[in-house]
Amino acid sequence: MERALAFFGAFNPPTVAHLGLAEMALKRTGREAVVFVPSQAAYIRDDQGKDFAYDDGRRLSMLRAAAESRPWMRVTDWEMLQSGQPRTYDTLCHLRDEGYQASLLLGSDKLPELERGWLHVPEIAREFGIVCLTRGGDACGRMIRENPFLASLSQYIAILETPEETWNVSSTAVRRRVARLREIEEELGGLVPREILPLL
Repeated sequence: MERALAFFGAFNPPTVAHLGLAEMALKRTGREAVVFVPSQAAYIRDDQGKDFAYDDGRRLSMLRAAAESRPWMRVTDWEMLQSGQPRTYDTLCHLRDEGYQASLLLGSDKLPELERGWLHVPEIAREFGIVCLTRGGDACGRMIRENPFLASLSQYIAILETPEETWNVSSTAVRRRVARLREIEEELGGLVPREILPLL
């Protein structure tokens, strides 16, 4: 069994923060790998209410491209191939069947959702463990202590402080900048021949 962290998310697109935090968590927990588990585009749009989602194949290609130069990084398309968005617990069980001894890696922004928005959280915590990435000042430890549900699982939750330079990096900000770049390319396309654009 490969000792790993399972990093679930939209990765819409993957950012340097996703990759940097995954590698930091890998090193600080002494794991061998981080398995990136991208969710389905339909789930991102319909359930999470995002205004845009790169299609499954494109996000998968982005993650696989990033993994080429990161020997510790694994990418699974298992959730994308299911008929509906699987539950986290089911995916963790699948990863175990695939040979990973994986703990759930998540951001502290997800902690408040665990009690009512997720299924099988006690099983996830007890069978797999949870590694929580906290941002400075978000009082993750206090959040766990003051919530009876989370407090009952605290022995299964490890807290890792994240570097400040990752706090404001988001996929949303990347998508906004990409949209701006496309607008600029369109404007330039009206000023110079298209063949010249890549040479500017």
